[in-house]
Amino acid sequence: MHRSILSFLLLISLNSARADFWPEFRGPDKNGHASDAQVPLRWSDRKNVAWKIEVEGKAWSSPVLANERVFVTTALVDGEDLSLQAHCYSLSDGKLIWEKEIFQREADKMHKKNSHASPTPIFKDGKLYCHFGHHGTAALDSASGEVIWKQESIKFKPVHGTGGSPALSGDCLIFSCDGQENPIVVALNKQDGSILWKTPRNVEVTRKFSFSTPLVIEVAGSAQAVLPGSGAVIAYQPSDGKEIWRFDYDEGYSVVPRPLYHNGKIYVCSGFNRAILYAVKVDGEAKGDITESNLVWKVEKAIPKESSPIIVDDLLFINDDKGILSCFNADTGEHHYSERLNGEGGFSSSPVFAGGHLFFHNGEGITTVVKPEDRFRKVEENDIGEFGLSSFAVASDGFVVRTEGSLLRIAE
Repeated sequence: MHRSILSFLLLISLNSARADFWPEFRGPDKNGHASDAQVPLRWSDRKNVAWKIEVEGKAWSSPVLANERVFVTTALVDGEDLSLQAHCYSLSDGKLIWEKEIFQREADKMHKKNSHASPTPIFKDGKLYCHFGHHGTAALDSASGEVIWKQESIKFKPVHGTGGSPALSGDCLIFSCDGQENPIVVALNKQDGSILWKTPRNVEVTRKFSFSTPLVIEVAGSAQAVLPGSGAVIAYQPSDGKEIWRFDYDEGYSVVPRPLYHNGKIYVCSGFNRAILYAVKVDGEAKGDITESNLVWKVEKAIPKESSPIIVDDLLFINDDKGILSCFNADTGEHHYSERLNGEGGFSSSPVFAGGHLFFHNGEGITTVVKPEDRFRKVEENDIGEFGLSSFAVASDGFVVRTEGSLLRIAE
């Protein structure tokens, strides 16, 4: 009897710990899923808010969760002075545990929908990897905030500021440097920050800048780092940066959404000017230019330029920047519906799936809760009343949300 009770309590503890683990942009599985989380469906600026604190500075990076802590990056601008920082808070009550200035820089020009701290950090094995684009990258001890290493030698000319988050594959910390000219993909050694490789994009496009986040997948037993950029989505070998395959989409640029991998296919959005969603077959035979040979299907209407797609079972959901939610069969591209989500604040954050529901959050602070079905069923609409472009982090009992001035935990 006692052994059964202990096993049951241990199971609860493990499930809770797993659900409170949101270590990077789009979560532990990199797809926006937290299926085991028991999250509220209704909240407001007062209802079901466990705690709310002010966070100094501005950032559109997402919070990350690990070891009962919340980690955020932020940027403080004072005239021409820029302070790039990481903060750590208690998940239980929001109290500050530590804060650390990582870089001091001269403030550069930003797009109105961007920030100096837009890339989301990564938690891994007690370290917090903080990336600030052309301003530098660093690894911190997550317990104390002490800097383990900094990498400041990679310089490129950004357009509209920073953007894409990094990704980890083995000892490689991989990110794009898709700036105004000579775009490259870079891998750092996560142990000491040294440069492992740099690979030129080698794509001829008019506008070379983009902001997407790598997605590391396994194909036929080998890792691939799939990274969209201007003009093409390209897969690289994480070990040495060699190109495996590429799929071209002409002059698409300023690509933001993180791709998805599902049932042997990559789903990628092509960015501005005219966004197109492509489903591309990826298998062990995919080598070189697969533009003509591996396209499964594509859609050209109401495609997001900023928000990432999400798949639940075999249904793919996308919400464009104006709030049109569309649902497709992920395998065939069959269109099930397109419906408008409420609010006019623009949809930049990426959706999450938790507790059997989809959550779509817009810039006005309104979250629309939808059933993941092939017909549109809106369950609830919640308003926290604050502007924000960050994506949710999902905890075991709710969400951690970053707004323009605050950090709050939503829980019953």
